[in-house]
Amino acid sequence: MIMTMFLQSLSLRKASVFLFFYFLAFALHVSARPATFLQDFRVTWSDSHIKQIDGGRAIQLVLDQYAGCGFASKAKYLFGRVSMRIKLIPGDSAGTVTAFYMNSDTDAVRDELDFEFLGNRTGQPYTVQTNIFAHGKGDREQRVNLWFDPAADFHLYTIFWNHQHIVFYVDDVPIRVYRNHEAKGIPFPKLQPMGVYSTLWEADDWATRGGLEKIDWSKAPFYAYYKDFDIEGCPVPGPATCASNRGNWWEGATYQALNAMEARKYRWVRMNHMIYDYCTDKSRYPTTPPECVAGI
Repeated sequence: MIMTMFLQSLSLRKASVFLFFYFLAFALHVSARPATFLQDFRVTWSDSHIKQIDGGRAIQLVLDQYAGCGFASKAKYLFGRVSMRIKLIPGDSAGTVTAFYMNSDTDAVRDELDFEFLGNRTGQPYTVQTNIFAHGKGDREQRVNLWFDPAADFHLYTIFWNHQHIVFYVDDVPIRVYRNHEAKGIPFPKLQPMGVYSTLWEADDWATRGGLEKIDWSKAPFYAYYKDFDIEGCPVPGPATCASNRGNWWEGATYQALNAMEARKYRWVRMNHMIYDYCTDKSRYPTTPPECVAGI
């Protein structure tokens, strides 16, 4: 009896070890949260203006009269979730843009998913602009005034992307949804992997009140902070079957549409904080774009 129990225990341990390495191997097919900035990202622009802090777990981006800066992921990804905690420029940030986005980097036929945080004059609300390029076509801007001070503390900004829809989140609040309506002839990004990018730069020809408010260089340098870099998706290059695997968590039934709570938060943002929607801009689009009619 004792020998039998020992052998059963040994078999259980072997099974546990097997399962550990099985799930470890599966996890390697899906990228997850990096330990430090340099694990998954590289500086793409003006490395003297990006400073690692907290042992590389956070970074500081700097904009001054001489340069802005930027960074990008080392890999591209096809579907999944990308998020970062960002603390934006405090005080008078008019004319600056802090961007967090995904881009296929394929020129005329690019796909792109944009968060752009538009600087403001002191005391005015921060505006976040989102935009979506699908199969080379963009010009789908929407703008929301944030309902908190995004320079006072870190907040979580997320791009969620699966076969059914793309959702932009601020903390746990969905502020934009772009549904897959390919069956209606509406393009949807699903074939091109995208890299993860962020930049801090001067754009005072358009960023604040359409370019009326210019950057005040006497307030420079301007600082933005990032931490908790989280990428969970199918890396490219990587396993060819990853993106089509409906077993990926982001393809689960729970993530096919907004849940009831998310839908309420989405409506609240649209009703109370949206200040511009290309869907209703008749000067640009006398005929409402088809994706606006198709809904979420």
